Amino acid sequence: MKRVMSVSLGSSSRDHSVTTEFLGEKVMIERVGTDGDIDRAIEVIRENDGLVDVFGLGGIDLYIYAGPHRYTFRDAERIARAARKTPVVDGSGLKNTLERKVVAYLQSEMGMVFADKKVLMVCAVDRFGMAESLWQAGADITFGDLIFALGIPISLSSIKSLERLARVIAPIVVKLPFKMLYPTGEKQDSFKSKYSRYYHWADIIAGDFHFIRRYMPDDLTGKCIITNTVTQKDVELLKERGVRLLVTTTPELSGRSFGTNVMEGVLIALSGRKPDEMLPESYSEMLDKIGFKPRVIDFSMKQTG
Repeated sequence: MKRVMSVSLGSSSRDHSVTTEFLGEKVMIERVGTDGDIDRAIEVIRENDGLVDVFGLGGIDLYIYAGPHRYTFRDAERIARAARKTPVVDGSGLKNTLERKVVAYLQSEMGMVFADKKVLMVCAVDRFGMAESLWQAGADITFGDLIFALGIPISLSSIKSLERLARVIAPIVVKLPFKMLYPTGEKQDSFKSKYSRYYHWADIIAGDFHFIRRYMPDDLTGKCIITNTVTQKDVELLKERGVRLLVTTTPELSGRSFGTNVMEGVLIALSGRKPDEMLPESYSEMLDKIGFKPRVIDFSMKQTG
């Protein structure tokens, strides 16, 4: 049996474990939250190094992308270095492939039309594949990277502007403490309504769920959310606030969708390859073999797909 462990800076209240089967092989998936404690995350990795097949980094990105450029977060690199035997992934290798496939799936299989739809992309540099696919599909996108990550109330309206900005500020941002940029630990369980006008403007709100949740207004009537990891509690919250459609880019396993770091870990474990040996085509082929489909909940129909 393969074992994939996600070591997360997120709240330990979201911990979860499930054993499932892919391509005829059992895989045990675990999430261990460290409540924002980087030293604890390093300790967990050291304790389990060589005992699991792959580590996933949750609640923190190792890399962010803008176009062809990749930037490495100092805090995440420090955590990843704790593993001497077991490979470490953060989901970025898979995001670029999986999230492009999700946008294509929503168009071809569900008939969703993105042309001229107003999309709030809360942070694009950590999900550049999704952002670029929505842009290419003709969506009218507001990029909220400065707003949601840095608290600077300035939005961007083109992917070229995003790339130019990233080249300037990313080398600086990745050296900052990660908790300054992203909610970790107990901050993931709290939110306050802010920047509501961006939510109200959008037809579709896309990107990392903790960024979406952080400033989410009470009224999201009729909105579509395209995101990653959600718990059942998150699903109920979105339903209460009037969301019409929820799409998570990873499938549901035992009542919740795990992060892309976990799914990338699963694919690495099943492939028997090292992360740097996996190409976008490798991920795409394995996703097709497994039959990965996004989780879709249409609250208006009260159905889960």
